Amino acid sequence: MISLQRTLTLVLLACLGALGAAFTAQYGFGLRPCVLCLYQRVPYGLAAILAGLALLPALGPTAKLRLLGLCVLLFLVNSGIAWFHVGVEEHWWAGLAGCTGGSPQANSIEDLQRMLAGPPPPRCDQIPWALFGISMAGYNVFASLALAAFAGFAALSQKGKT
Repeated sequence: MISLQRTLTLVLLACLGALGAAFTAQYGFGLRPCVLCLYQRVPYGLAAILAGLALLPALGPTAKLRLLGLCVLLFLVNSGIAWFHVGVEEHWWAGLAGCTGGSPQANSIEDLQRMLAGPPPPRCDQIPWALFGISMAGYNVFASLALAAFAGFAALSQKGKT
């Protein structure tokens, strides 16, 4: 059985690794994220913060378990966002308003200048990169569910010890 401290450390490292992969894809390989891609980063960032807080020595085991439980919820939410994104990519359903790459409305001259200065935002329904036919959002579904299962089982195995 894995210790609570090691579980939290692994959760923190997994979140930082996922964010590192996303930023490497964006800045290292030029894959601009769409709106749904950006939404999928938020749960990883929040879970990293919670896991980092839980690693503080001043917190007791009950508080650490609660923070780990919140990480589990964030991973489940992220798997839902990623699944929604896969559905948009596969054209199973429509995306959000910001996903279509349609013509945004300029409310001022400054907005219009900003819109004309940069490239159009990436569309959520176009897959810029895939491996073995699975997009980054598809891999994120699996990664988020795996992290939720790992953290959830670790928390349940520790629950009787506190």
